[in-house]
Amino acid sequence: MITQEKRNQIIDLIKREVVPAIGCTEPVAVALCVAKATEMLGEIPERLNVRLSSNILKNAMGVGIPGTGMIGLPIACALGALVGKSEYGLEVLRDVTPEAVEEGREMIAAGGIDIKLDDKAPCNLHIDVTAICGEKSARAVISRSHTNFILLAEGEKIVFEEEVSQEETQAATDENEDIRLNLRLIYDFATTAPLEEIEFILEARRLNKAAAETALSGNYGHSLGATVYTKGAKYLGESPLRNMISYTSAACDARMGGAPIPVMSNSGSGNQGITATMPVVSYAEDINASEEQTIRALMLSHLTSIYIKQSLGRLSALCGCVVASTGASSGLVYLMGGGYEEICSAVKNMVANLTGMICDGAKPSCAMKISSGVSTAMMSAMLAMNGRCVTSAEGIVSDDVDTTIKNLTIIGRDAMQETDRLVLEIMTHKC
Repeated sequence: MITQEKRNQIIDLIKREVVPAIGCTEPVAVALCVAKATEMLGEIPERLNVRLSSNILKNAMGVGIPGTGMIGLPIACALGALVGKSEYGLEVLRDVTPEAVEEGREMIAAGGIDIKLDDKAPCNLHIDVTAICGEKSARAVISRSHTNFILLAEGEKIVFEEEVSQEETQAATDENEDIRLNLRLIYDFATTAPLEEIEFILEARRLNKAAAETALSGNYGHSLGATVYTKGAKYLGESPLRNMISYTSAACDARMGGAPIPVMSNSGSGNQGITATMPVVSYAEDINASEEQTIRALMLSHLTSIYIKQSLGRLSALCGCVVASTGASSGLVYLMGGGYEEICSAVKNMVANLTGMICDGAKPSCAMKISSGVSTAMMSAMLAMNGRCVTSAEGIVSDDVDTTIKNLTIIGRDAMQETDRLVLEIMTHKC
């Protein structure tokens, strides 16, 4: 039995990792850092020097910025300075207006925004911004997670500095000191916690479903969700799989296409939050699941995603849809009537299939990768419910499910580092 103290620790962890965000979290985190530096400067900067780790740069280059009709970092930086409020966290660009966008264009045209790769960044998630006006300057640094300020300075005066060991910085795996998860603990918590303690997860359903509906009635990104919804019946039938793919990819279309609406993120990623949420929500609605079943399935999905990210790290060469769709598969198994053993099988099936999918930055075509994750989640859940599971004789799957997850994260975090470097090199040197 899980004690109340341990339940509280898990709930605190979820509430830290499952939070609303407007826009792709990487450029938004840069805007947040700019906003903080600007606030300390006390006036709109004439120049911004922005130095970014490789994964931040990769994930911010090709994504739409909410409410602007523009893509990429320059407009995110400009709006962070002009209208950003650091108190909003990952909703820092909440107050964007057409007038602010026009001011942002002028700021970019003036040539005062200097964005460069920091090849000496101490970890994959690192943002260093200096705002300058005349002789005055202010500096803000975010590191290891999207809202974690480790340095604030006004000119030469250090206002705040977090002491971080070199070993901790190099690891940058975002391990939570309060509670270390495993799949058995996740299952027991999600299936036995008092409903009133965990029903807050339904906010993820509300926000991410609203994002999906926005895209289904609009024109965002590549409109994959709308295409699958309107054309998919011919090829997939009017099936739960069609609905899961269309609603999940539609929410991603809206987010990557710059829709000025919040989504519920998971472990610092809006797309991961969407993928951990929408397959479960869509399938639950199709089978007329009860509210309790939906809540517990969503908890399974989101907590499994958080668990994998604890050892993988915030940003890596491994596409986040691998992580979140593995969580979604756990939630689907629960909705299908499966228990712990079937969920273990589904997770192993997912690892056997999707391991190695690269992250080549946040962009509209992420919806396609998410769709691959959703369809694999359904297939893995169906196999598990039919008593089928990839064995330890195959690939990186082990008999123990937690070891299997560790094998996945070692590959994504360590073995794919050279892949990550080459991906960024290709992205930044395309003709």
